[in-house]
Amino acid sequence: MQFHGMNSEDARKFAEKWLPAWSGNRPELLASFYTEDAIYSDPAIPEGVRGRDSLQLYFVKLLGRNPEWVWVHRGSIPIQDGFLNHWRASIPVAERTVVAEGVCTVQLRDGLIYANHVIFDRSELLDALSGG
Repeated sequence: MQFHGMNSEDARKFAEKWLPAWSGNRPELLASFYTEDAIYSDPAIPEGVRGRDSLQLYFVKLLGRNPEWVWVHRGSIPIQDGFLNHWRASIPVAERTVVAEGVCTVQLRDGLIYANHVIFDRSELLDALSGG
């Protein structure tokens, strides 16, 4: 069996292009990083979204609610077909900024993401969103 994970330098280069697409409410740009048959999940949709078209619709809502958030790559670990992305997100909520840290799997085929699963503790974010 041959392992095809992405080394740290290649992961960083990919993340430097991909993560900025999460900011500025550009769902079409963000969706362009994913394959037609991509699967994406995060704590809000653990069952996931399948397919680029459905994913873009989800991104329209998600990015529309969070146009000013900023995502930063903090490091990576190679996994099959890609990398485990360690990230930090600064998320403006009302008059404060929530800083979340987490990981996500980023698995690629022909330079596009076919699987992306986001994992983080969203307790502080939910508290801020509820006015706490």
